[in-house]
Amino acid sequence: MGFVSFVGRVLFVAAFLLSAYQEFNEFGADGGPAAKALRPKFNVFVKNVSAHLGVAVPHIELKHVIAATIGLKGLGSLLFF
Repeated sequence: MGFVSFVGRVLFVAAFLLSAYQEFNEFGADGGPAAKALRPKFNVFVKNVSAHLGVAVPHIELKHVIAATIGLKGLGSLLFF
């Protein structure tokens, strides 16, 4: 039973590591396709936060957000292992 648990954890970690690796390869100068897909959702989030809090949200480069998610995927999957 321990071996099956180990194999399950390895497969789960592999899915996240491969996803992080793919995003890293597609990153490019502007954040890649992940940034293009996230931009509309991020703009709505910033608009809602600004409206509810009444303060302007500082400008955040979306490629930095994507880079952070890549790093967190990799770190999280290694910590799960």
